[in-house]
Amino acid sequence: MNHRDPPGIIAPHIPADDWRRAEATGQPVVIVVQTTDRTGRPLGHYLYPLAIAGAATMGVFGLVAAFFALLDFASQTAATVGGAAGSLGIGGITLRLARPTGK
Repeated sequence: MNHRDPPGIIAPHIPADDWRRAEATGQPVVIVVQTTDRTGRPLGHYLYPLAIAGAATMGVFGLVAAFFALLDFASQTAATVGGAAGSLGIGGITLRLARPTGK
């Protein structure tokens, strides 16, 4: 008599006597697998959109901070140039970039 092991990873779940009896008589082996159904959505359905929204929010905050830093640098540069240059004249029109500190 040639005995074979049950196929795949289900071998430990089938008793050897039942397997050999089914193999000898030609009866089919019925395997019942009990599973539980998921009642809700998996965490990935909520986590990925929240992660993308968080990354987008952080990107927007970074852009706003960079814009404010650029405005601050530009205003400081304009004040420095205005203080150093004094008045600026183009074609007979004189423009004072900064007020004199004293008279």
